Amino acid sequence: MSPDGFGADPHSVRVPPARVALSTASVYPESTAFAFEMAARLGYDAIEVMVGIDPLSQDVEAIKHLVDYYGIPVCAVHAPCLLITQRVWGSDPWDKLARSAEMVQVLGGDTVVVHPPFRWQRDYAEDFVEGIARLEADTNVAFGVENMYPWRASRPEVQVYVPGWNPVDHDFANVTLDLSHTSAAGDDAIAMAHVLKSRLRHVHMTDGSGSGKDEHLVPGRGNQPCAELLELLATQGFEGNVVLEINTRKALSRTSRETDLAESLAFTRFHFAAADIL
Repeated sequence: MSPDGFGADPHSVRVPPARVALSTASVYPESTAFAFEMAARLGYDAIEVMVGIDPLSQDVEAIKHLVDYYGIPVCAVHAPCLLITQRVWGSDPWDKLARSAEMVQVLGGDTVVVHPPFRWQRDYAEDFVEGIARLEADTNVAFGVENMYPWRASRPEVQVYVPGWNPVDHDFANVTLDLSHTSAAGDDAIAMAHVLKSRLRHVHMTDGSGSGKDEHLVPGRGNQPCAELLELLATQGFEGNVVLEINTRKALSRTSRETDLAESLAFTRFHFAAADIL
């Protein structure tokens, strides 16, 4: 409002259409169902399902029930490509991606998050870039290839991802940008966003201290440009998904975990807006 109470507000802002979602990984070791409960209670727009060792996360019918019960949609599915999920849905990585695409389609989402192959997955890695493009063409689902980081054993860096940990350098149509991973890799998240432009499909909003570890801190508690990236995306009218993927494993109670999830959402809502210049 103007100072006299009438007319347009000279300091108004516009918020992009992107949804602010909660990753089910953010409540671990709590269950997938608990993530839906938290998302509904705190006011998140959607859920990203991390397919993992929780049997519920692997069951599309169970997830549909949670969507209906809590009224929270699924925007994305994170394929089971972590070391601890190597045997979830079998051992064929392409089958895992196909099943992830099927799940996200049934649930009404639009994105599958996938990590680059490990170096020892030679057959999978050899055809990864072209294979992802084929899957996207066949399924009409976006596969957001996530930026990772080098593994460090003392001082040396170990290159475990093929074709590399940074998808910016490769011809992927869709990319997931994770700010804990940029911290661990020493990458510049803002520069990556500028290079990616429309290829930036999905964001894991989190933070890191620059320690070289994958920390997944609450946004604002580390040194990554979380606020700056959100403001940049808002200015650009970002239409993808912004997903809070934080680590609450050390929370001393459910109340403490909920506080971290609420703070993460508040930080993101506050910064994900741009001045409405007419």
